[in-house]
Amino acid sequence: MRNILIVAGGAVAVVAIAAGVYFGGRPSAPGQAPVASAVAAGGATAQSAQPAAATGKSLLEVQPGDHVMGDAKAPITLIEYASLTCPHCAHFATTVLPEIEKKWVQTGKVKVVFRDFPLDQIATKAAQLAECSGNDKYYAVLDMIFRGQGNWATASDPIAELSKSLRIAGMGDNEVKACLANDAVATGVINDYRGGESLGVNSTPTLFINGEQFKGARSIEELDALFTKLAK
Repeated sequence: MRNILIVAGGAVAVVAIAAGVYFGGRPSAPGQAPVASAVAAGGATAQSAQPAAATGKSLLEVQPGDHVMGDAKAPITLIEYASLTCPHCAHFATTVLPEIEKKWVQTGKVKVVFRDFPLDQIATKAAQLAECSGNDKYYAVLDMIFRGQGNWATASDPIAELSKSLRIAGMGDNEVKACLANDAVATGVINDYRGGESLGVNSTPTLFINGEQFKGARSIEELDALFTKLAK
């Protein structure tokens, strides 16, 4: 496990090991260069073009660049800040979220918003690739990334390994290279991270349910009880 991560209380928390490991408030993985300063680039997505602080809306509400799962008018909003290299996030995404989707999202009672809070450079690049997959494929690609995390995240070249899986989503080598070179897409991921920091996020996963913060993944039983209370 990278030395910038610690596992505690069902969440992965960010810790600063030494000076200089942060780039714009984000930790870098050992031996990797910080993300370059973001500048506008062609092909920016809605998220990347929408800085976190520029919307004039509370980050506890759905933002213009957010990917929303479910009915946008659903009365309950679940916002998750997660890292694509976080094992607890993967567990939540593959075991709990499908049940939430079936019981609460598909019935129009809950809408889900995923925001990136990458804990290392690999997670940052993986987040960029998910963003570049397109809004219609976004949650399917996230699911694929989390389900395969144990394979690609531990490979000698994680992003190259992940890229193989993305071919099924229509992203070939050229698309992957263009996405990773797009500074505006990187900016969108950074904005998610900084927005999370402004809300007090310092570990993943962190959930906000109708504005209330919950650190660490929650079981389907816990969420069922909470959603039932809020739906009354």
